[in-house]
Amino acid sequence: MSLVEKINADIKSAMLSKDKRKLEALRAVKAAMLLVMTGKDGGDVSETVEIQTLQRLVKQRNEAAAQYEAGNRPELAEEERYQASVIQEYLPEQMSEEKVTEIVKNIIQQTGASGMKDMGKVMGAATKELSGKADNKMISTVVKQLLS
Repeated sequence: MSLVEKINADIKSAMLSKDKRKLEALRAVKAAMLLVMTGKDGGDVSETVEIQTLQRLVKQRNEAAAQYEAGNRPELAEEERYQASVIQEYLPEQMSEEKVTEIVKNIIQQTGASGMKDMGKVMGAATKELSGKADNKMISTVVKQLLS
């Protein structure tokens, strides 16, 4: 079952259970996926692009929640966090920092990186290998720690 089919099925179940909050989040995901599908490539979308789209949606929700907190609007921040948690269910489980460190160490050995000047080379390989499995911010932090 593709991601879009799974989301459509979950939208139907949310409608039947009258769960308006979850329905709103799922409709936002479906809209984003439709935009990607009708974009420049059109048609089928790879799993990597689907994961990147979902990660972008989660990041947007978390940033919006932080803005609402700063603006003293906790009820809106809670709604954004809830939507982020619903979207997060469709992402693969994220790797722990220890596992990411282990993989980055292997990449550093493979590329022969010796210092911060090689960070771009290591980041490129690490992001490609860990795409969808770990947050890029965490990967960057680990690479900086290991190269300095």
